[in-house]
Amino acid sequence: MKDPSTIRAALEESFNALETLGADLTAAEWETPSLCPDWTVRGVIEHVVGIENALVSWIPNTADAPPPFSLAATFAKEVAELGAPAFMERVRGVFARRRQDLSVLGASDLAQPSWTPVGPGSYGRFMEIRVFDFWVHERDISTPLGRPTDDTGARAKIALAEVEGSLGYIVGKKVGLPDGRSIVFHLSGPLARDIAVVVDGRARVVERVTQADVEIWTDTLTFIQLACGRVDPQEPIDLGTILWRGDAELGERAARNLRFTM
Repeated sequence: MKDPSTIRAALEESFNALETLGADLTAAEWETPSLCPDWTVRGVIEHVVGIENALVSWIPNTADAPPPFSLAATFAKEVAELGAPAFMERVRGVFARRRQDLSVLGASDLAQPSWTPVGPGSYGRFMEIRVFDFWVHERDISTPLGRPTDDTGARAKIALAEVEGSLGYIVGKKVGLPDGRSIVFHLSGPLARDIAVVVDGRARVVERVTQADVEIWTDTLTFIQLACGRVDPQEPIDLGTILWRGDAELGERAARNLRFTM
């Protein structure tokens, strides 16, 4: 789990990014379909801000009770008829209250047992998942709008770590890499790195393999968006933004089956 200052900064940067993105959107851009099925750009922002509205002043003390998510639905109803300027004013208001929460966030708060979307954990773990959620949803908007994003820093590292932490499941269950085989993902971009997975009874991430059965090359953004089911795998395959070498069947299977969440 990250320290309070890292989590605080990553969340505040997430708020800043959405505030900046929503500041100058045209009427047509607000209604542009996002990478999330059935959600427009406005729908994505409404969703992430609604969740933050439910988290205002909420610190857990048990892993059994989720946040008051009904407040997300309340937020959606309250902003439904608002024009873009008034809507963004409400967005900034929610984020301002969350910044106030974060300003007094300490290590003991992050260590509190908490409900999380992936099962019982800590409040700090929940907040890391929130950073991941923001990072992915920002690109659900920016990709179809052709807007640039900052893919460096703590937010990007937290987002990539979320996928990397699930890579054993992805490779073992979704890709179905056979026992005794291995794969290496060569990621390019600001967070360039190699991630190796072997299957020895179960699939797990390892520091390195000497000779992988299959190697995959792609950039970090494509990798995360494929893992989140945001793009049709055929698109990066056709564009050549995901490539493989070695066992051709396993390579194509991996390229087409990275999705583990939506």
